[in-house]
Amino acid sequence: MTAVLVEEGPDKGAIWHFGEPNKEQKALVAGDAFAQLINKSVITITGEDRLTWMHALTTQHLEKLNPGEWKEALILDAQGHVEEQLFLVDDGSILWIHTEKERAAGLVNYLEKMKFMLRVDVKDVSDEFAVLRAPGKADSVGGPYALVPRTELADTIEAFKQSHSEVGMWALEAERVAAGRARLLFETDHKSIPNELGFLNTAVHMNKGCYRGQETVAKVFNLGQPPRRLVLLHMDGSMVA
Repeated sequence: MTAVLVEEGPDKGAIWHFGEPNKEQKALVAGDAFAQLINKSVITITGEDRLTWMHALTTQHLEKLNPGEWKEALILDAQGHVEEQLFLVDDGSILWIHTEKERAAGLVNYLEKMKFMLRVDVKDVSDEFAVLRAPGKADSVGGPYALVPRTELADTIEAFKQSHSEVGMWALEAERVAAGRARLLFETDHKSIPNELGFLNTAVHMNKGCYRGQETVAKVFNLGQPPRRLVLLHMDGSMVA
């Protein structure tokens, strides 16, 4: 099948579908598909302080992150609004992050400003590594993910194709929406706070130390009344005359 590309928006240039989006979605749900996440950038953080540093900067508990364990995290502004959404995994020496491509430069710039005297080094390695949605049923962070050197990307894709079908963003987005996982630049705006989007106890750890924006998150959580709330609507397609 010929790939249909996304023509505009944050996913511009990514594969939209291969001509049979419903079939692709079923394969993805069954764990029998993979996808190229062309719309994602890859950032690495090295250095002894990488986990404690990102623990302090984000909403997630990362101090004792186990190697190979994927986590979702947010960076908030001082008023608790969502600024960045990160997906992270540590391999024991490098903390790997993938995020929306159009947010990568701003994220790297922010992290560079927050280094101070800490032993960390931040680098955008998107030209060297790609992100794939690997075969397998979806996990809590939208994976399983595979970070692949671009020199091995073609061979990895061909290996996946031997026993799995390739799908596009249409199938990925349908799976994400059905699971209720909010996405930066799609369900968020400049006023969004984590309490509105289902991020609590997923991207936001509720029992960790202070981070920027925590006061808003805690206050709204204790009051139990977020200004807005993301909900899932199921429409069956029928019409009443």
